[in-house]
Amino acid sequence: MPANAIRIIGGRWRGRKLHFPHAFALRPTPDRVRETLFNWLGQDLTGLTTLDPFAGSGALSFEALSRGATLAVAVDSDPKLVRALEATATKLGTRALEWHCGDAHSFLARDTRSYDVVFLDPPFADDSWGRLLPAAAARLAKAGRLYVEAPFPIEATEGLALLRRDKAGQVHYHLLRRAGD
Repeated sequence: MPANAIRIIGGRWRGRKLHFPHAFALRPTPDRVRETLFNWLGQDLTGLTTLDPFAGSGALSFEALSRGATLAVAVDSDPKLVRALEATATKLGTRALEWHCGDAHSFLARDTRSYDVVFLDPPFADDSWGRLLPAAAARLAKAGRLYVEAPFPIEATEGLALLRRDKAGQVHYHLLRRAGD
């Protein structure tokens, strides 16, 4: 099967292509949506840490690293995709990507670190939103941001405040923070 590719749209690796294998139900975040997301977050992520528990192509993690994040933790259950993440990190010459092959729910439950940005973009067939949102929010550092892609609009929920939202095609995307931060 031919490899898929997306390009990094900002930062030091702007214009570089990321290649990744075909995977069922993989939906890399489109350029336009990533551009909006990083306008919301700010173009300079210097010193920030990120977590992507459904990393897939790695687009969001590599985009964050390209813009100065010091650590991007990428988790995916597909070993082919995780090997591609590792290969891309090597090709880009970065050691700031930490990758894990495994279940996102388990990782969120056992990881005790806090992150400045958590990217939550699970397969749309995943029906565990009621557990995912609080588990991802629990990993946020003070003043951290939670980015969510979903097949439906997300409203502010207990403990989370909605900052921004938009829609592209069938994808609803949102930026949230913990209430009170």
